[in-house]
This record gives sequence, structure tokens and C-alpha cells, in this order.
Amino acid sequence: MQFDTKIALVIRTDLEAWQKLNVAAFLSSGIAAAYPECIGAPYEDGSATQYHALIGQPILIYGAPDGAALSRALDRALTRGAKCAVYTEDMFKTTHDEANRAAVKAIGRTDLNLVGLAFRAERKVVDKIVDGLKFHS
Repeated sequence: MQFDTKIALVIRTDLEAWQKLNVAAFLSSGIAAAYPECIGAPYEDGSATQYHALIGQPILIYGAPDGAALSRALDRALTRGAKCAVYTEDMFKTTHDEANRAAVKAIGRTDLNLVGLAFRAERKVVDKIVDGLKFHS
């Protein structure tokens, strides 16, 4: 199935495995919250056990070698009108949502120590934003 939009996550490659997974989970929740129309129907197995619905389209995960690559992707996204979910290194030191928002609010955009970002946009727009990045390995 061909979608008109793409969902992309860009995560810094030098993080610990647990950090990468944590960032991916939080960023995906940001996309789900911003675009409820991308959520599919709930799941049910053959025994009639009910499960939560998931995002109904693929999520592409790219690796960024450093913060500069993430900042470049964020700038490209913003100039193309794609609003992003962000995760900063300072957020690893907090324990709840309010503290996470305060950590981001305390720093100007150009000085954010980004470790990940996510966005959903038209396919060609996403391709331009992630140009030069490879899929995360």
C-alpha cells in the first residue's frame, strides 16, 4: 500500500540501546498524538483477545551521526512546514512530562542538544528532510 505521507524518526546513532528505544517510543507517541488519523483499528487475535490500535503506516527510522545532523534535519523540516516531535539529551535526566517540557523550554532552538526527532509529512517532503541520512542500523 502506498501512503501519501511518511512518518520518519531520526535518532542519534551514538546513544545506548536503551536510550534509542526510549527516544523512538516517545517520538512515536508524539506523532500518534498529533495525527490521530494515522491510528489504525484495534487488533484482535484468533482467541478474541483485544489489543490496542497501532499507527497504521510504516515508521522509517534514520540514524544521525551527531547533533549537527539532527539540527540540519530539524531546520529542513521547519522550513518545509513540518512540525516535529523532539527529544533532547537533557530529557534523559528528568522523570516526568512537565520536567521534559521545562528542559526543552529552557534552551533556544539552535542550542538544543537533540538526540531524536520525528515528523509526518508528504512523502517528497520527508525525502528532502532526511536527504543524506541512512536508515538506522
